Order: sequence, then C-alpha cells, then structure tokens
Amino acid sequence: MAATFNTPIAGVILAIELLLFEFRARSFIPLVIATTLATSMRAVLLGQRSMFSMGNVNFDVLHGLPFYVLLGLVCGAAAIGFTKLLYWVEDQFDRIPVDDLWHPAVGALALGAIGFFIPRVLGVGYDTISDILNNNLTLKLLILIAVFKTLALVLSLGSGTSGGLLAPMFMSSAALGGVFAMVVNHTIPGAHLSPGAYALVAMAAVFGAASRATFALIVFAFEITGDYNAILPLMLGCVISELIALRYSKNSIMTERLVKRGLAVPGEYEASVLNMVRVDQVMREKPDSIPQETTVLELAAAASGPNATIGLADGVPILGRDGKLLGVITQGDVLRALEQDPDGQITVLEAGNAAPIVAYPDEVVAEALGRMVQHSVGHLPVVSRQDASRLVGYLDRANVLDAWSRQIEEEGVRESGWLATWTAPGSARWFRKKD
Repeated sequence: MAATFNTPIAGVILAIELLLFEFRARSFIPLVIATTLATSMRAVLLGQRSMFSMGNVNFDVLHGLPFYVLLGLVCGAAAIGFTKLLYWVEDQFDRIPVDDLWHPAVGALALGAIGFFIPRVLGVGYDTISDILNNNLTLKLLILIAVFKTLALVLSLGSGTSGGLLAPMFMSSAALGGVFAMVVNHTIPGAHLSPGAYALVAMAAVFGAASRATFALIVFAFEITGDYNAILPLMLGCVISELIALRYSKNSIMTERLVKRGLAVPGEYEASVLNMVRVDQVMREKPDSIPQETTVLELAAAASGPNATIGLADGVPILGRDGKLLGVITQGDVLRALEQDPDGQITVLEAGNAAPIVAYPDEVVAEALGRMVQHSVGHLPVVSRQDASRLVGYLDRANVLDAWSRQIEEEGVRESGWLATWTAPGSARWFRKKD
C-alpha cells in the first residue's frame, strides 16, 4: 500500500489496525523499515507524485460542517450495506446447484455483462478515481459508477474470484461522495459544496468503516492530497461513519467470513491490565502462615472442619522463629506426607517446598503470572527484593482474577451522556424554583 499509493504512514497504520492489533516496537519497527524502503524504491522508479492527482479543492469546513456529518451517516450506512450485500451474494452462490468450480465463471459472466454496458467499472480504475476527485464526471455517470461498480465488485468477490477490494471500493465510495455533493447543490442552491472534497471524504469513510481501519484511512486520504485543510472533514466524516458501522454491524468486511468459519478475530488492541497493575496492589498483605515446628497433623486439623483457621487450597507460607520465610506447603504436600506417615508427625518444613518460586511487590502482575504458568503453580509468596526471606504478601490466582475483574468493571461502566441526563425523569429539577 505504501509503495502503490505513496502513503508510507497510512501503510504502517493499516497493517497495525487490520493485521497486528498491537502498537509495539516489535511490530512498529519492521513496519516502518519496510514501508520506508518500499516508498523510497517507488520514488526512484515512479517519482514522488501521488497515485491520484487532485487539484485545488475547497473543503470549507465551517460552512460544510453539517454536510460532512450527514455524509458520515450516509457512508456508515453504505459500509454496512456493502458488507451485508457481499456476504449475501456469497451465500447465494453457495446455493447455486453447480460445482464450486463454476462459481467464478458465473461471476465473470455477470461482470462481463455489466462491463459491456458500463466500461468504466472495469479495471483497477485509478484514472476514474482521479476524475471523480477532480470533479470531471457528470452526476449521471457518478451514479452509474457508484451502483454498478459495487455490483461488479460483490459479484466478483462473492463468486470466489480472486480480486482486490481497496481500489474498487475507493471508486464506488468516491462516486457516492460526488453524488452526495451534487445532489445537495441541486437541492440547496446556496450550498456550493465541492464534489471533489466530498468524494475524498467518502472514499476514506466507507472503506475505513467497513474494514474498521478508520485512522489509517484518514491518514491515507491526507497523504494522497497533502492538503492540511482536508484533515478536519476527513476526521469528522470518517469517525461518524465508523460510529454507525460499530453500532449496527458486529464484524468488519475483513472478519465476517472468518467469523462464519468459527474463528474469533480481535477487533482492537489494548494494554492488558496485568501489565499496568503491580503485585503489591492486588496481593494479600497479611497471609495465613504457620511456624516451622508445626506438624502436618496439626496443620491438617487447623485446615479442616467448619472451624478451620487456615486455608490450604493456595498454599501456606512457612515462617521461621525469626519471622523469615522458609518455604511453602500446599494441600498436595500435606496429603503426600500423611501417606508416608499416617501419624502426621512430619514437620511442615520437611513436607513443604523449601525453595518456593516467589514474586516481588514492585513487579507487574503479568510477570508474576508468567512465573506461575512456567512453574505450574497457582500461588507465589511475595518477598522484598532487598531481603528475599522477608515475606511481605501472598499472590494467588484469586488475586490475579481480581485485577482482571477490576478492568471488566471499569470498562462496563458507561456514562449516560448529556442527552440521557436531560431526558431522564426529574431532569427538569435544574429549572424548578426552590421551595
């Protein structure tokens, strides 16, 4: 993408949004190197010009603000409609009572019929996209391109024919934006919207919403124009379109087919709460502990029955006479010790683990959890880094789950918003006179 369209920044962001779902050095660095080299090679071979030539365009943000909002709504609906139509056509091809081998042939026949009457829909269409962006086409031709390029694309892809998605969607959505501006100008004589500006915004908004790569498409459209005045219309139109798509369509055009196959595809990337919470924030600061001279029988008695004072499920730290950590004993250790000595006279220090795996209070929970998984344990004594024998807390699976539950609770809280506040019963209290 970077080399084809001369948009290196958008190429990096698109790969992150569609393929990697993470913004980390291990992904960002190779992406930047690859796109930089590819774009540099393109400059050597093809020059610095953009794939789409676009003259001076009046984006007129202040005057056109409500129209860009309306265009965003239209583009969001178009993105949803295109995705639904594509997979509906695919389902219809699956119902055709012929072998799958013939599906591309049927799709090619339909594509040829469309191209015979409207040749503009054939090919990659970069020249046509440039004509749309520069307002060189009539309203009638734009409508034909918007409708029949979409049909040609869904018939091609729905039939199983290998083909691209990016450029064809650019063409049909740019035509949609041009039609929108021309219709508004015809309906509202004083609007004076620039068809090229609205074609650019629609081109980014439809594909961005359909693919859930809105940020990448905002940057992409800006890079191909180099006009800073395009930033605000692009941001507004693309985000409104994304909002509509997220509200009414669960899956993107890229993931719908994978979901049908039973594959769970992440739609966003985020930092895990376990990488943001320290051990000392979730550990038990005063865990149950037992002295080293305690026998296994005494421990078993203290941990059983309705009046149990110690829980063995996640292990119990063993402390020396000076309060130093000497080891950990678990329920499994107790059972094994009772098998060896039914009288239970073995001390807990002899039965337990004298070299337990530990955690530190200043490390993040993710590091401690990795240690648990690596050593197949469900609990870790938390000790001071300055003195590994000084017990400061205890971390078990329940504490880790508690950190996750906090994140779930925080994400589940949704503000009602100003509209719900105003429309809620009793909201008029601000306007009432005091008694």
